[in-house]
Amino acid sequence: MDHKSIVHSNEIKAGINAGKPIVALESTVLTHGLPRPQNLKLAHDMEQAVRDEGATPATIGFLDGVLHAGLSDAELERLANEVNAYKVGPRDFATVISKKICGGTTVAGTMLASKYTNLKVFATGGIGGVHRDAPFDISADLQALASIPMIVVCAGAKAILDLPATLEYLETMSVPVVGYGTDEFPAFYSRESGLDVSVRLDTPQAIVDFARAHWDAGLHSAVLVTNPVPETEAISKSEMEPYIEQANREAREQGVHGKALTPFLLPRISELTEGKSMHANLALLLNNARLAAQIAKAYYRSNTRMLA
Repeated sequence: MDHKSIVHSNEIKAGINAGKPIVALESTVLTHGLPRPQNLKLAHDMEQAVRDEGATPATIGFLDGVLHAGLSDAELERLANEVNAYKVGPRDFATVISKKICGGTTVAGTMLASKYTNLKVFATGGIGGVHRDAPFDISADLQALASIPMIVVCAGAKAILDLPATLEYLETMSVPVVGYGTDEFPAFYSRESGLDVSVRLDTPQAIVDFARAHWDAGLHSAVLVTNPVPETEAISKSEMEPYIEQANREAREQGVHGKALTPFLLPRISELTEGKSMHANLALLLNNARLAAQIAKAYYRSNTRMLA
């Protein structure tokens, strides 16, 4: 696939041509992550959070088999209300294109689309990783992080995963894990995990400088920026762990696995926490969108200085 096969909104096309700061946003949170109509409200809120920081949002998704970089309000609404939207990782591009169907892109799918569009900064909630009790169930997100050079802002890996194994995989694949203002790897709903990041950085410009040094050293992996959930919405690891264990146990008992596992676990955990985890999820998504926009602006300023 080349850039000619992607439909860019006029806003994104103009931004790319001018080298303006743009933040890629995934769309599985729209199609699979949240119930209606909360999903559409969040999509608008994330885009607005990016705009408020002076950058342009580019929500990525498939409509009728066509990959879109930047969705209009009408297109966002349509994707949010698609009953049978596909969950699109890299392996699924050919499926949705050939069948001309609609779908939301995962972290890995959004990164692949961003590679074709030359977008360098991406905001998501939590990355996928190695699943608990299923060490061969490894998210395609990790392979994308190992092979696509861009800055990915998240709140760590989803807490439902095996976090130590996920970090070991990232180390093996030479993906630096940056803690934004923290020495500890965030655990999605929780600010703490007991696990270390590979480096702590405290400003968006420092993250941009680090990313350039990483790529200048000849590495082609992403730079994973972990941004802890805001303290006001954070849930301690000790409080969350019993809920996560219960939801995982129920998934095993019901035979839920593969692509269906995360869409099963997150709503179930929200039920068990009486919506508390959902509030944390929404807060961290907006927090990540804001930071990604700040990084995109710093990246744009650095490019401008280099060309001057």
